[in-house]
This record gives sequence, C-alpha cells and structure tokens, in this order.
Amino acid sequence: GAIAVGGPGAVFWMWLIAFFGMMTNYSENVLGILYRRKNSKGEWAGGAMYYLRDGLGSKKGCKTLGAALAVLFSCFCLLASFGIGNMSQVNSMVSNVYTAFGIPKLATGIFLFAAVALVVLGGLKRIAAITEKIVPFMVVLYLLGTLVIIGMNIATIPAVLVSIFKGAFAMKSVGGGIVGSGIALAMKMGMKRGVFSNEAGLGSSVMVHSSSNVKEPVRQGMWGIFEVFADTIIVCTLTALTILSSGAVDLTTGQLTGEAAAIESSSLVSYAFGNHFGFLGAAFVAVAILLFAYSTVLGWSHYGATACEYLFGTGATKIYRMVFAVIVLAGSVMKAQLAWDISDTFNGLMMLPNLIGVVTLSPIVMRCTKNYVARNLHGKEIEPMLSMFPDIQKVQEEALREELREEALYTMDTDKNIVNE
Repeated sequence: GAIAVGGPGAVFWMWLIAFFGMMTNYSENVLGILYRRKNSKGEWAGGAMYYLRDGLGSKKGCKTLGAALAVLFSCFCLLASFGIGNMSQVNSMVSNVYTAFGIPKLATGIFLFAAVALVVLGGLKRIAAITEKIVPFMVVLYLLGTLVIIGMNIATIPAVLVSIFKGAFAMKSVGGGIVGSGIALAMKMGMKRGVFSNEAGLGSSVMVHSSSNVKEPVRQGMWGIFEVFADTIIVCTLTALTILSSGAVDLTTGQLTGEAAAIESSSLVSYAFGNHFGFLGAAFVAVAILLFAYSTVLGWSHYGATACEYLFGTGATKIYRMVFAVIVLAGSVMKAQLAWDISDTFNGLMMLPNLIGVVTLSPIVMRCTKNYVARNLHGKEIEPMLSMFPDIQKVQEEALREELREEALYTMDTDKNIVNE
C-alpha cells in the first residue's frame, strides 16, 4: 500500500517510524503493566485508558483531564477496531482471493462474516485455536518465499536500495509534480503504513501485553521493541524488497508497471509471487493473507470489546460483537481506499490521547527502567518497581521472589548434574 501510493521512498519512512516506534511501544507496555488492575474475573485488565485515568489523572489538577482522555481513547479505539481491525483487513483478504482464484468479493465476505461471527459471537474458540497454530507455519513459508524471490533477483537489489533512498529524499514527485511533494507523499504513506503494521503509538497492543502474567514491566516493554522490529524492519522490508525486485515497480520512476498498475495495492505481493512461482505462488499469498488478516480481525475484536467494556460495561460487549461481525460484510464490498482512509483517521485519533499519556508519564518509564537495570545488570539490592498500586506491588513482589527462588534452585540442580556427569 505504501509503495503503490508513495513510491519506493515510502519504505525508508516506514523504517524511520519503526525506529521511533520501538521506543513508543516499549513505554506503552511498561506503563500498561505498571497501571493494570485485576477485573471481576480475576484477570489482568490494562491498556492506555488505565494509565491515562490512573497515571495522568493522579497528577495535580489532571484528574478530570486523565479521565476524559481515557474515555476519548476508548471511544477512538472502539471506532478504530472497525477500520484497522476489520474493514481494511477484510478488504485485503477479499482482494487477494479475487486476484488469485476469481472468487467474487461478496462471496468471500459472506464466508468471512460467518467465520468471524462464529468466534466473536458464538465463542467457537476452535477456529481461533486452529488459526493460531497455522499462522506461524504460514509466516515461515511466507518469509522463505520472499527470500527465494529476493535471491532470484539479487542483481536488482542495489538498484532497489538506491530507489528507496532516492525516492525518500527526491526533490521532485514521482509524477513530476511540485518540488518536495514526492518527499511529502513518500513520508506520509511510509509513516501511515508503518504505524498500521506495528501499531506503535496507538496504545492498542498494550491491552494484550497487559494480560500477560509477567512480573517485570521492563521485560514486557522489551517484547514491545521486538514486536515493532519484527513487524516493520523484518517482515515489511522483505515484502518491500520482494515487490520492488519483482518488476512490479519501475525503479527509475517509482510507478507501478504493466499488470501491476491494474490491480489493487493489497494484491501486489500476490502479483510478485505469481510472477515467480506461477498460480501456486499467488494462491499461497491469498491463503496466507486470509489467515494473517483473519487472526488480526479476531485480535482487534478483543481490543474493541475491551474499550466497549470500559465505556459501557460488560453487557454492552455483546452488541459491539454483533456490529463488528456485520462490519465484516461492509469491508468486503467497499472500495479499498475508503477502508484505508477510515483506518488512518481513527488510528490518528487513537494516537492523540495515548501519546499525551506516554509523554507525560515518561519519567515513570525512565524510573522503572533504571530500577530494572540497577537490580538485574548491576546486582543492587533494591525494591523492585512492579506496580504503581501498593496492594498489587506487594503481591507481585512476593511472586517475583518465588520466581527467582525457583530459578536459583533450578540453576543449582543443573550445575550439580553437570558436576556429577
């Protein structure tokens, strides 16, 4: 999507937004763990709405502001779940299936509507469990496929890299427009699609990270860094090199060529795989994206339901899930650009309250990080910083001690076995 609209230069700006996104995602996850609470079911509940309300809201004169931003974030998250987490994903799925198999988009949309509804409404977790098992396997196959295509076109890679950097800083747009417009377009598309790929700054993935049983906020924060690196620096870069080296883009002008110009941007990878592996390549990408996007839709239904629960209570989530399933049908028949525009709009709205909270609470992130480094790297005997709430801090501290005790016993046993052997 970024390459189709912003040219090869958009890839550079995706890298840049990912670099800063690693820091943002780290901070979000640390705050998510520090400010999470246990819900009525005894499960961890956390997210941007919690550190906005309890973190920003605890500062002098900011109680109302924190509560208001938490509500705003929840509203935008709920709406964003229909865009980034539903319509744009479904649109990509139906487009790729249509390109590969010629199946009408509405037919695929009806199938997806049923598949999503069975899980989010019927609680049929078996489908989700199967997807969970298949997706990692498909990811490995997908990455191997991109590496093979890049290897087959290795001679073009220097030209591809030149086109990325020239496109990022060109003083004239791809189509010969006004000075600087090419940079602006590449920057805008690279940053928008970079955020779309890794969600850094949105505050969305924090809801899942906060549900983990990890004791150390910093450890979960570091998973956030890895998440962004894997999403954008690894997967998106391999995807970009695959598209740019496959002949789908004229590297001198940055414009789509031949058949590639006639298909939707979400089908470019399918086109690249089809060029190198024939029908089976295009079919594989269609099935892979179907699974990737389907798992994303299920994940975002959880984000939206969490925001809905925060705003209206547990009972309202049933209505939300019904609406969410119906939106799947809408996403299958709407124009791709409209689906992307809706996603970009609500992503930006979500970011505003979240980043206000992250920036304001950054001293707490720094304090927590220094605490972790002092204990784990410098061996200082100081109280760990695990939660901002005394009752949770006490419980987590005891759990951490038990965890460390078990680790020490395991290490001693292992060392004893090695000596005996």
